[in-house]
Amino acid sequence: MNPGEPGEIVRGIVDAGLYMVLATADGDGRPWSSPVYFAHVEYREFLWVSSPEAVHSRNIAVRPEVGIAVFDSSAAIGTGQGAYMSAAAERVDGPAVERAIEVFSRRSVLHGGRVWTADDVRGDSGMRLYRAVAHDHSVLAKDGRPDHRIPADLT
Repeated sequence: MNPGEPGEIVRGIVDAGLYMVLATADGDGRPWSSPVYFAHVEYREFLWVSSPEAVHSRNIAVRPEVGIAVFDSSAAIGTGQGAYMSAAAERVDGPAVERAIEVFSRRSVLHGGRVWTADDVRGDSGMRLYRAVAHDHSVLAKDGRPDHRIPADLT
């Protein structure tokens, strides 16, 4: 693939990013955004660990539609690029926790974090594992038009 293609741009941004901005809304539509450390599966499934009492976790429980942005906040003004996604989010429970926490833990260790196990996100640990599955991906066109997004095909 061509490194300038939107899909390759998204892959590069997501691979380089440590945090994604997770945009949620409560049942009345009041918005909230939170940066969360993340891992991903094939650029479509995004995983993070949070308290179920966090505002974004409570919002997801009543309104699973979320927005996600991953970007380099240290890029010089006017040169930055971001990956944008709309997704459906949920708490990961049951047998799916084992596979998902392994993915999350592998990336955590790669970035100097700790090993995570299923016990870290179950019972009375106070933390839970969440996932968002992206419906679409886009990047900003660099054509001078404000907020001109280009869909990114990741197939």
